[in-house]
Amino acid sequence: MMNAIELKDHARKRATIWTKEPFDGATRLEVGRLLEENGDALVEQFYTDLEFGTGGLRGLMGPGTNRMNRYTVAQTTQGLAQYILDSGSSSPSVAIAHDSRNGSPEFARVAAEVLAGNGIRVFLYPALRPTPQLSFTVRNKGCTAGIVITASHNPKEYNGYKVYWSDGGQIVPPHDNGIIQEVRSVSSMNSVRWAVDMDLQHIHLLNEGDDESYLKTVRDLGLNQSLRDNGSDMPLVYTPLHGTGSTSVIPALKNAGFRNVHIVESQREPNGNFPTVHSPNPEEGAALAEAITLAKEVNAQLVMGTDPDSDRVGIAVPDVTVENGFRLLNGNETGALLVHYVLQGRKNAGQLNLQTDFVATTIVTSNLLSVLGESFGLKVHETLTGFKWIADVIRREEGRGRFVIGGEESYGYMIGDAVRDKDAVAASCLLAEMAHVAHASGNDLLGELEAIHREHGLYREALVSQTCQGRSGKEEIAAQMESFRAAPPKELGGEEVLELRDYQARKRTVFPEQKTENISLPPSNVIQFLTSAGSIVTARPSGTEPKIKFYFSVCMEPEELAQSISYVEAQKELDNRIGRLKTSLGING
Repeated sequence: MMNAIELKDHARKRATIWTKEPFDGATRLEVGRLLEENGDALVEQFYTDLEFGTGGLRGLMGPGTNRMNRYTVAQTTQGLAQYILDSGSSSPSVAIAHDSRNGSPEFARVAAEVLAGNGIRVFLYPALRPTPQLSFTVRNKGCTAGIVITASHNPKEYNGYKVYWSDGGQIVPPHDNGIIQEVRSVSSMNSVRWAVDMDLQHIHLLNEGDDESYLKTVRDLGLNQSLRDNGSDMPLVYTPLHGTGSTSVIPALKNAGFRNVHIVESQREPNGNFPTVHSPNPEEGAALAEAITLAKEVNAQLVMGTDPDSDRVGIAVPDVTVENGFRLLNGNETGALLVHYVLQGRKNAGQLNLQTDFVATTIVTSNLLSVLGESFGLKVHETLTGFKWIADVIRREEGRGRFVIGGEESYGYMIGDAVRDKDAVAASCLLAEMAHVAHASGNDLLGELEAIHREHGLYREALVSQTCQGRSGKEEIAAQMESFRAAPPKELGGEEVLELRDYQARKRTVFPEQKTENISLPPSNVIQFLTSAGSIVTARPSGTEPKIKFYFSVCMEPEELAQSISYVEAQKELDNRIGRLKTSLGING
């Protein structure tokens, strides 16, 4: 390991290369300034390469080898192109889309020109489109791979580059490791093959027909015939949070029959600076604040907001017991409502096949989704965190199993298998339909959720994210995870720890016998503790952000819930349990 002086010298040598051609004038000027200042920023931006992980790139924008810019995008695309060419496809092609972030259109064009320069056919969306539409397009066009330029719900300073394979899912083994090796082999800009005039014929712009194909697929997921025939005048509020929802969710809701949709006008137009929110993340209540204000004015029955690439959706519903009149649902609660609604709707229509149909969820998602799937007699697949693993299950089950619905706690849901990634466009339409059906019957979504809890168990979850920036942050996160493995706690919140699941080692250890069993999932840097009271505590470094995430899940069985003073008191009791679990780990939030 280099000391501070050696690290700075290393960064200076790498940065000096960026002060010369082929780097553009603005980049050379900015890097020259960093060299002159000779500070921490120089080291952070040049001490290493921006890592191409198992899903692609994500990082801060700016000049440097450790930043998102046209040059790191070009080198990454060259590595991807080489992998595609080596895969043996006779006529390889790649679909490309981008979101509303600053730099996204440029990065998409750079990727297209590098692929074209390698003789690979490109299907390029000429303007912003949602991530799920890119996944759909890969399959619809029969592409070898796909790229979407987005940093999803991250703050405005970030951008990213996600890679999909021919099944429409994000890359998984062996493709992820193969692409990583090819990307690492592209050592300089001199290795990048850019398109020249003749190569540009390989770039084909997608059009309205491609949009219509995707939107029709979304519309066909609807389950309520009355809504199809008569439409809905139920008032609802939607905000795209300056992202791609303006081009996808808004027309999808119209297609689904919703005539009384109120858009948050200050957040309608795409804008990579996201001027009205600190972070365009529908997981955070502040992102939906303006939408809730509008909802109170129009008496809306549902509030929805999607992130910049429209793969996540957050919702709020009327609740007279809270101060502002609206309650935010977390990703697990929304997921439970969706899973129950879709499975019940399919069952009522005679469209569930108990021999083939299955539900998918992840190891950090509420067990309630699994309980619901099993209650309908379906098989449930539990995967690692991330929809790429759900897509991988769908691919492996093709020909013998049919995916119905899946979700994860981070506000991502997927209905059907035409799209192989979380799809907030389709989820928004089904959520609106679900609210419409409940409202028409004199109920609401909170009532529906309580009914689910009373039948299947009251589940409460919480998530705390700790941000750890830069090199020191990475070291801090690694040290935390190592301490959990080396010295797991004997109790948490007064509850005895009965089991440790180390997904990196792929081992589960049962205490106090120290009995170990193998975990069949691929290795992942996740630690999970199960307690004597049935609580689950999970620690997982984020794969896309400089954070370590702690997940807490507790449950009260239906019999115990029935004996509680009230539903509200039962929720408070479980929240207090979560509070004790947090305190035992020294976690605030």
